[in-house]
Amino acid sequence: MSFLSYPRTAEQKHLLETAATLADLFAERAARSDWDGYFPLENFKDLHEAGYLTLSLPRELGGQGASLLDLVHAQYRLAQGDASTALVVTMHLMHIGRLVEGREEVPPVIKQLCRDVVENGAMINSAVSEPATGSPSRGGRPQTTARRQPDGSWRINGRKTFTTGSHALSYFIVGCSIEDAGGVEAGLPPLKSERGNFLVPRSAEGVRIEDTWNTVGMRGTGSNDLILEDIHLGAESYLDEQVPVIPSIQMRQGVWGLVLAAVYLGIAQAARDEAVRFARSRRPNSLKQSIATVPHIQDKVGRIEVLLLESQASLFGLAEHYTEDSDNVESALVGAVKYLATNNAIEIIDLSMRVAGAASLALSSPLQRYYRDIRAGLHNPPMDDVALASLAKRALEDPTEHK
Repeated sequence: MSFLSYPRTAEQKHLLETAATLADLFAERAARSDWDGYFPLENFKDLHEAGYLTLSLPRELGGQGASLLDLVHAQYRLAQGDASTALVVTMHLMHIGRLVEGREEVPPVIKQLCRDVVENGAMINSAVSEPATGSPSRGGRPQTTARRQPDGSWRINGRKTFTTGSHALSYFIVGCSIEDAGGVEAGLPPLKSERGNFLVPRSAEGVRIEDTWNTVGMRGTGSNDLILEDIHLGAESYLDEQVPVIPSIQMRQGVWGLVLAAVYLGIAQAARDEAVRFARSRRPNSLKQSIATVPHIQDKVGRIEVLLLESQASLFGLAEHYTEDSDNVESALVGAVKYLATNNAIEIIDLSMRVAGAASLALSSPLQRYYRDIRAGLHNPPMDDVALASLAKRALEDPTEHK
């Protein structure tokens, strides 16, 4: 299995060493941000200083030009320290990468964004979920509106939920329903869609964050509500015109789901490591050796290892395949890996807690945090039912196509 030989180059080794150093540092802070519901801004300062926030930017734009395989391995390691921080970083790396990937010409507004990332540690994420519609992956129409003005500028109003990393973000990609009465009256060229995505700077007047995030899992992600009150933006803020959707590029960008899967499998790896540490060190007075010698403990650890190897092989194997052949992406397989990584991780953490017993419920044990954090994976797209339906469709539509 090729994933066992990673890293292969000095550059990859350095990246993993950086991710490991950051993960260990963030692990020391994770309990506080989790229990207090505290957003660890210092983590993102450290990430910027390490150059980590530029991983998905190509070198010609000042980034590190990391491959998909590099990103999956790095995020897998980072999540072992603090899954909340790793999830925020994944969203940033994904969206900054999507804006520039495969494009010969990068518009000035995106170039400025990239410079801000490199020089100032600026971060970006999408803001698309809403109280009434939930996740847009389920097809809801945005209630947030973008009204085109006679001069081609825009007025945006609305509320977005689950804005992961809100207090660390300098930019938001906001999904809106478009109202174009002003543009039509002014004789501006008609728009091609009734929906669109807009680049909203955090510094724009009328933008504010409402601290609504208070959940049992991923407490350190700061996934608060974004409030947009009569935001006035220039014509260049309409991203769908600046970086139009190109089907071939959009298909390749589906592989970003593997980076998300790496975060959730990273939680499982951390749980496995804690279970093994506990088993080796726990020695009740009824035994002459640690509980690592007890058959039922060995059985649980063996099952953990099988589940982890299965997920690692699928995740890293597909990431390597798509790194080498980015033109042949099957979204159903990406969804399958995310499904496998998340659900196997849930089982791994459950088994790890059984190894530790009641000690795993102590707030001083990271296992109880892993148990809560991993549940969030079930609610990041693609959800389980969508992933399974895609796999079924792949199998049933043409039985010879994928042989």
